[in-house]
Amino acid sequence: MKILRRGQWTCLAALWAAVSVMPGAAMAQTDQEKLVAAAEKTFDNFVRDPGMTWIQQNIGSAKGVVIAPEILRLGFILGGSGGRAVLLSPDPKTGKWGGPAFYTLVTGSIGFQVGIDVSEVVMLVMTDKGFNSLLGGSFKFGGDVGVAAGPVGAGAKSSILSDFVTYSRAKGIYGGLNLDGASMSSNVDWNQSYYKQPASATDILVRHTATNPGAAKLLDAVAGAAAKK
Repeated sequence: MKILRRGQWTCLAALWAAVSVMPGAAMAQTDQEKLVAAAEKTFDNFVRDPGMTWIQQNIGSAKGVVIAPEILRLGFILGGSGGRAVLLSPDPKTGKWGGPAFYTLVTGSIGFQVGIDVSEVVMLVMTDKGFNSLLGGSFKFGGDVGVAAGPVGAGAKSSILSDFVTYSRAKGIYGGLNLDGASMSSNVDWNQSYYKQPASATDILVRHTATNPGAAKLLDAVAGAAAKK
């Protein structure tokens, strides 16, 4: 058995410290970072799909984009759904996209329902009213703002008058999503965790006083899609 010298033990100890500490820090991913990464994949799924022509044609004029990678719907007699979402928006002056701000989406329904379903959701915010409702903290679709299920297919019409236009994908099938009665609220705790400082949606999307380089890939994907139209 080979005996290590004192200097070799010192080097080995330093190497062990680097392996045991640095990879853990590099690999650890917060819930907020996981959501941002999942949102980038969800957005890519939608904008690359040939049936999502309405999104592709109108994202360039949108006031913002809401992405929810996982909306869980479950129920037995009493049904409901919910999940977390991110909002990104372009600066009206520069056109540069900023965000994300974090949100919670909740919807409920009464009726005979059995089973569990998971959907990806993308919404385009088409009006200042819709965008301002997101900055306000909490609102209800269909009550405070108008919401419409987006058309799907190559022949989808481009003229939809609504504050929000929504799409979903469940089990690989795309469709318009009706969110009438659903509520959406800003998640200030997640904002603070992600930006390491207290940050409202206004701070993130209007004042631009809170940024995180980890969102670069998602922002580039949205900006790239918007620049095509």
